[in-house]
Parts: sequence; structure tokens; C-alpha cells
Amino acid sequence: GVPVSKAIACSVEFDNQHCGIYAGDWDSYKDFADVFDPIIQEYHGISADAKHTSDMDFSKITGNVNPDAPVHSTRIRVGRSIDGFGLSPGITKEQRLGVESLFKTASANFKDELAGTYYPLTGMDETVRQQLVDDHFLFMSGDRNLTVAGMERDWPEGRGIFHNQEKTFLVWVNEEDQLRIISMEKGGDVLGVFKRLAGGIQAVGDSVKAESGKDFMLDEKYGYVHSCPTNLGTGMRASVHIDLPGWTAHGVDKLKARCEELSLQPRGTRGESGGQTGHTYDISNKHRLGYSEVQL
Repeated sequence: GVPVSKAIACSVEFDNQHCGIYAGDWDSYKDFADVFDPIIQEYHGISADAKHTSDMDFSKITGNVNPDAPVHSTRIRVGRSIDGFGLSPGITKEQRLGVESLFKTASANFKDELAGTYYPLTGMDETVRQQLVDDHFLFMSGDRNLTVAGMERDWPEGRGIFHNQEKTFLVWVNEEDQLRIISMEKGGDVLGVFKRLAGGIQAVGDSVKAESGKDFMLDEKYGYVHSCPTNLGTGMRASVHIDLPGWTAHGVDKLKARCEELSLQPRGTRGESGGQTGHTYDISNKHRLGYSEVQL
């Protein structure tokens, strides 16, 4: 198990946390519910007796982004955790390798547009590494939060990146979550991106179930289980990179206030802590829990 002292290590070490607590395994959310529950309820705006419902049925999505909108790209990601293995702050070396092995088998069976290659970080060829950096696909070590929370132990063993031939479907293995499943492409076809994501999640889940008999961790109260409480529920972040020169002129604080009204989050295009350049923003859903994937 993972003690509370480890779960809150980031909050103890740093004073800039918007959540600052991580779960080391599914049991953490149950054993330390007195600590986790109030944080989860406040962040997600849910009641103490709320239940979560998942819905990945892409046929229910009827709208799409206006083709005239200045959208550069669309990206939707989810996290998934395989039952019986620890979450990143508490996972053992053996479990991490087990997750990687299950995914490697799954990815070898991907068909059609999902088919591609898995690149383990251990022993990665320099040419491959540089290409993944150039594509902005590679996740790095050195994130202070992940290090303090215990998520970078045994680096880089058991970690890797998969992408399909078109580079529109990616999976990060054993970063902040066991699996980060990502669908993306240029332009604003949210429906197409979501449809590919749904197919990819299904393909991974079916393969893992067939090989190990294990399902993804799915809690009736908190949805899909992730190491960070902010990702509970759908674990889904759907984002577009869009030009907003008018809001840049008004100021970022006003943009943040407007996004808050719409339950959205603006970020710089360099990610959560990477800052802002120009007038292109990353706009995404704020909520993960209490809403289905289709609703978001």
C-alpha cells in the first residue's frame, strides 16, 4: 500500500499545487476516503452520493466544430488503469513491466487505422527518439511533481510510446497513468477524433481482457480510476488549438473567466505549465467526473 504521507508528498514539497494528492492504488481512494472525498467533491462539483456513468457511443454526438473556426488541431485523451496493478505512485517494478507486456500484446493486434509500432523507452534508438521529440510525442523524465510523487521510479524501464502509421492514435505506457490513450489530428473534426479514440480504447480493453482476464478499473462512484483525482470519471480531456486574437487583446484573465463560465480550461499551447506563445490557445473541458464522455 501507499501511505497518506506519500499521497500528499507534492503538497508538502511545493506550494503551487491545485490538487496536490495522488492515489497509489485503487484502495487508496477507499482507505483514505476521509482525505480524498472532500477534495474530489470540491474539484468536480459533485455531491457525496453521486454516481458516475460512462458513455463512449460516438453515434450520439450530432454536432461538430464549425469548419470556419480557426482551429489548428483537435486532441482527445483518456487515462486507463488495469485492475490488479498499482497506480503510478505505488506500482511495483514487476507490475509496471506487466502493464507494458499486456499493452505490447494488445498493440500487436491493432488493425486498420490503429495499426502501428510500440517504442519502449529502454534502449531506444537515437534516431527514433529524435523523431518522437520532433513530433512532440515523447514524454520526458524530470517532472518535479511526478518525481516527488514516486512516479519516476526505475526510469525508464517499463515505459514506452505507441503510435499508428498516420500518427493520429497514440498510447503512453506507464507515465502518470498506466495507459494514456490519445486520438488527434489536424483540423476540427471532433467526431472523427472521438470515434477513433473509442475504437482504440475498445481494442486495448478487449486484448487485455482476453490475455489476462482483467478489466480496466471502473468505480461506480468515481468512474475510471486514475492516480490524480482531477482525472477521475471519464479521465477525458478533449482540446482544440484555436486562434483567439481578440481574447489575447482583452487579456488572459478575461479569457480564463469566460472559459470558467463555460466549464472550459484555457492553457498555453506548451501544455499545463509550459506557458503561452502568440494568440493560439489550448481550450479543453474542465470536468471529468459527473458527466459522460458524450456529454463532455
